[in-house]
Amino acid sequence: MSNKVPRIVRLLPEPLPAGEQVLWRGAPSKWSLALRVFRIREVAVGFAAILTWRAVASYAADQSVAAAAITVLWLLPLALVTLGLLGLFAYLVGRTTTYLITGRRLVMRYGVVAPMTLNIPFKVVGSAALKAYPDGTGDIPVATTGKDRVAFFMLWPHARPWHIKRPEPMLRVVPDAERVAGILSRAMAAAVEAAEAPSKKVKPADDAASEASPRAFKAA
Repeated sequence: MSNKVPRIVRLLPEPLPAGEQVLWRGAPSKWSLALRVFRIREVAVGFAAILTWRAVASYAADQSVAAAAITVLWLLPLALVTLGLLGLFAYLVGRTTTYLITGRRLVMRYGVVAPMTLNIPFKVVGSAALKAYPDGTGDIPVATTGKDRVAFFMLWPHARPWHIKRPEPMLRVVPDAERVAGILSRAMAAAVEAAEAPSKKVKPADDAASEASPRAFKAA
């Protein structure tokens, strides 16, 4: 018999209780992280504008194509290094992040240097939203109730932008975001139904989640 611990179990702070199953597991799209979180396209456009301006200004001053080329060559390595670092960090964030949805909670495992696990039971979730992008990815922020919160900069980039005083954990640029939002919505609805009817015979969370009507998601 193998003694290996399933990878999903190792992502959680403790083993899943009996009857709780993982409904979905995923991670951010690395390319979408680079585009939408680290703004690599805008940075590239900014460097291109600076390089063009410096080349034109140098040529206008010296009337020399060589001088304009030298000016561009001095700045080009900085642009390439900056874009490379942003792309590398996006790759590392995507590679070291795992999101889990179970029948009772949302789990976020993230951290390039110091990995940490955020465990969000559905009972503390006040609302959720979905911001879909044309490529099929999307952001799913989750607003929690109560006073216990993780600081915005501890969550970033897995935090809803500009919600600094009341940080909201967010699944960033997950592929097939509408399907993921549906899974989360049904799981939350099933958890609410189970909590409101403790005296009734409740189906296992994973089965109930597949049948319950989804909770409406707000537009992020």
